[in-house]
Amino acid sequence: MAVQSGKPAGGRRRQPSLAQLRAFAAVAEHLHFRDAAAAIGMSQPALSGAVSALEETLGVTLVERTTRKVLLSPAGARIAVRAKAVLGEVGALMEEAEAVRAPFTGALRLGVIPTVAPYLLPTVLRLVHDTYPDLDLQVHEEQTSSLIDGLAAGRLDLLLLAVPLGVPGVVELPLFDEDFVLVTPLDHWLGGREGIPREALRELDLLLLDEGHCLRDQALDICREAGRDGVDVTTTAAGLSTLVQLVAGGLGCTLLPRTALRVETARSSQLLTGAFAEPAPSRRVALAMRAGAARATEYEELAEALREALRPLPVRVLPAGVPAT
Repeated sequence: MAVQSGKPAGGRRRQPSLAQLRAFAAVAEHLHFRDAAAAIGMSQPALSGAVSALEETLGVTLVERTTRKVLLSPAGARIAVRAKAVLGEVGALMEEAEAVRAPFTGALRLGVIPTVAPYLLPTVLRLVHDTYPDLDLQVHEEQTSSLIDGLAAGRLDLLLLAVPLGVPGVVELPLFDEDFVLVTPLDHWLGGREGIPREALRELDLLLLDEGHCLRDQALDICREAGRDGVDVTTTAAGLSTLVQLVAGGLGCTLLPRTALRVETARSSQLLTGAFAEPAPSRRVALAMRAGAARATEYEELAEALREALRPLPVRVLPAGVPAT
């Protein structure tokens, strides 16, 4: 594809628009026009037109289009990094303006992982509705890696997920710890037991979520701590609801965080739960924000309010200032 220079006859170079940069950044991330368009809420023809307009403005080919896939040109790969940085700065500018106007007003784009969202969002939404009625809370459920990318790019403002992340430029505000519980079929020898030693995990047929879920990684870490080198994965699930139904059908056992236990095990009468001996394996859940966020004070206040709101749940609420690990 030949691209003419974006410099008009008068000698003054045209500037790319934010819509063009946003469209190109989405294509660079997804390498698929349909997926990129869906990710930013734009029609596919409009997105393709915006990328073409950006190429014309810059005078370089950014994307190599084939019938089967989309590839970035060498120039496109370099400019994608710049576009992401520009969009991140624009997001910070908008955040700064919102913070100046008034606290807890305007939009707050909250990213949540799938193994937290169904169980904590009712508490989060009720808190925001009752305490911050002028806050426009926008929720995005995605896996951890996508949430971190969204935070860095300015697409998201705040994350609710399992920590530690160990990501430079991200500040974690721990909320609580919660134990894992063993979920088994009715006829399993560990079903309903208390004080289960972690070593029991060495011999279990353990069912896991698909790759990309942090809960899968946490389960594997717990197995390694128990002396198990790995898990032979023959069956996986995209979500906890399916995972628990696989257990109910007798295909194996799994680990559930306590916040998910009541919701997920209520779906079947063919399940039993077992508690591990102390200290039980657990995970830590936190809010995460960009370092230096203009609304950092608001986010810290929201974290403290959320800690109080979460106390009725089966978790150990943490005081402010506790590290992620």
